[in-house]
Amino acid sequence: MGAVKSKRMPRAVREQQMLDAAVRTFGQRGYMAASMDEIAELAGVSKPLVYLYLNSKEDLFTACIRREAKALTEAVRAGVDPALPADRQLWDGLREFFTHTAQNPDGWSVLHLQARTHGEPFAAEVAAMREELVAFVTGLIVVAAREAHRDPDLPEREVAGLAEALVGAAESLAAWANATPGITARQAAATLMNFAWAGLGNLMTGSPWSPPDPPHETSG
Repeated sequence: MGAVKSKRMPRAVREQQMLDAAVRTFGQRGYMAASMDEIAELAGVSKPLVYLYLNSKEDLFTACIRREAKALTEAVRAGVDPALPADRQLWDGLREFFTHTAQNPDGWSVLHLQARTHGEPFAAEVAAMREELVAFVTGLIVVAAREAHRDPDLPEREVAGLAEALVGAAESLAAWANATPGITARQAAATLMNFAWAGLGNLMTGSPWSPPDPPHETSG
């Protein structure tokens, strides 16, 4: 009976089972060490069926990256209410980011560690996800900055670097939080808010930190 049910399982459901098994295997063992035999066994299917559906180990890994990247970006976007103040939007977005990466450690390992260390095209897939997150954060900050400065034409480049820095910090902090027992998603988000919002808050009020003037050079 079990075999009959398996044959009648919709292709989409079976593919998700394969991807679940692949994400777990790639995330825990790494791309190079993971085997298609191990993934097929964990998914409860034959290795030829994995190849039939997903063509190759490279294609399977790419499919994992795309699925996990989509899930992460959708979680962050869904967690943010654009009607709320900028600091609350950022807080909610960070909390969703750290909640998702904590609840899906194998998926985060695939995105943050495995995909980036095995070259193209895997790194390009992660870069696309990162660009989407940076654009989202940039848009969030620039709207608030334009309102604070009463300048609807304030260019995005004024805050784009802050968004890059914030996303980079979130990525590193998520890896640290997942590897550190007892760190909750809320604690990780609060850590980054305390680190970042003081600077962002000053930007909103028109009082950004400025580096000191360079010392005057004297000719010898």
